[in-house]
Amino acid sequence: MPSVRHVTHEFLARQGLTTVFGNPGSNELPFLSGLPEGFRYVLGLHEGAVVGMADGYAQATGRPVLVNLHAASGSGNAMGALTNAVASRTPLVVLAGQQVRPAIGPEANLANVDAAALMKPLVGWAAEPACAQDVPRALAQAVFEARLQRRPTYLSVPYDDWDADAGPDSAAVLDRQVRRAATPDGEQARALVERVTAARRPVLVLGGDMDTDELFDDVVRLAERLGGPVWAAPSLFRLPFPNRHPLFRGVLPAGIAPVAQAFEGHDLVLVLGAPVFRYHEYLPGRYLPEGTRLFQVTEDASAAARAPMGEALVADPGAVVELLLKALDPPADAAEPYRPAPAPRTGEGPRLHPEQVFAALRDTQPGDTAYVVESTSTNAAWWRQMDLRRPGSYHFPAAGGLGFGLPGAVGVALGRPDRPVVGVVGDGSANYGVTALWTAARLELPLTVVLLRNGTYGALRWFSDLLGVPDAPGLDIPGLDFTRIAEGYGVPARHVTGEEELRAVLAEHPAGPRLVQVDTTVTTPS
Repeated sequence: MPSVRHVTHEFLARQGLTTVFGNPGSNELPFLSGLPEGFRYVLGLHEGAVVGMADGYAQATGRPVLVNLHAASGSGNAMGALTNAVASRTPLVVLAGQQVRPAIGPEANLANVDAAALMKPLVGWAAEPACAQDVPRALAQAVFEARLQRRPTYLSVPYDDWDADAGPDSAAVLDRQVRRAATPDGEQARALVERVTAARRPVLVLGGDMDTDELFDDVVRLAERLGGPVWAAPSLFRLPFPNRHPLFRGVLPAGIAPVAQAFEGHDLVLVLGAPVFRYHEYLPGRYLPEGTRLFQVTEDASAAARAPMGEALVADPGAVVELLLKALDPPADAAEPYRPAPAPRTGEGPRLHPEQVFAALRDTQPGDTAYVVESTSTNAAWWRQMDLRRPGSYHFPAAGGLGFGLPGAVGVALGRPDRPVVGVVGDGSANYGVTALWTAARLELPLTVVLLRNGTYGALRWFSDLLGVPDAPGLDIPGLDFTRIAEGYGVPARHVTGEEELRAVLAEHPAGPRLVQVDTTVTTPS
């Protein structure tokens, strides 16, 4: 009779979940024993970095990824990073160790009496199997739930289960497949096409899901046929449209009143692949201008259900894009040229303005570079200078939780070895995931990290002004030298002090990881 571990390893291999991100504890060792040939274990030095790397890898590859965490303590360490994976709809399968079954009730050390409850507020599905023989089936459910919901799932397994006999029916799980197809029916399709074609001044709002679903080029064609302005949904975690395209208006402001203001004069707002909407600043007002209707298309049923206004269709946005492309005529005139970036603003004294840094990246990096960005106070400078025209070019912490940038960049570099990858992080956010540098060094990933050091939490300074609390403590972080920190983790690093030096360094493309630290002026996100 095969063991639970044997059946589980075989199931994971057949499902393609052979790259395991983890930081092991004692409860996890029995699962990790005897990993078959072809499995790869990616070690992270902190659970938050482990989840961030897995998040970036899953986004880069488009596949579910297995994460192995240690009981309640390791799972708790990972929860902040999981918020980003939830908001970006990343299908992570989190497998956590548990004490042996006889030790759970007495609450022995490293036992978690109600393991599933720890994660249920975050993940799409969480469980602990009732018996050892149910482990393979439960893990299969975790994988399929992650795929179907596009959300992390969590399974806690007592470590004495792995050596147990799997039972005579365990092999039935090995060939299982669960798929989803969601296209509008005939009446829904007709009504949608009529609504869009009848609109006099439509506006298109695109979410990060459009890039995740590899619809980047298709929505460019759709936008050019609609001929109206295009916005990215607020709280953007992936770029769904070329940011210098003549129809692109930028990222919607994350407040109720300014979003409504952006829609003034438009009779139809068509939202594809985004929740409606992920506001941030509390700026109350009308959700929509008078006479404006909103129609949302998303695969996320929860997002459709919780929206405060408009109509929604829970369907594959790709199928809707294809439907509309067939219904709309190609534009009669040639498309206008892409907008050039303006001259970058300059810094004060020896510090560069972030726009100078981003202009240098734009001019020195290949056009297919994938950027993982976690420098929140420089958003406005970023969009003023960058020219991103390829799918998969932009990743940002989806829930705003710091610690995604460095690990996410490692995960994207691991998942897309065919593309250059640059991590752009601030000195405040870098501290949350700095241990990922060790993994980059161990794997010899060709990753460039550009670290903007301004000595403060710039986004918080901006918020302190908005909220009228200029005397808030803990906003400054002087005295950090990430070149020394990076070198301690095995990553070569350099501190550049001028624009010409920065451009010369960025023009180099070493085979392994590197960190470039540059001092910058304090800016605001908008």
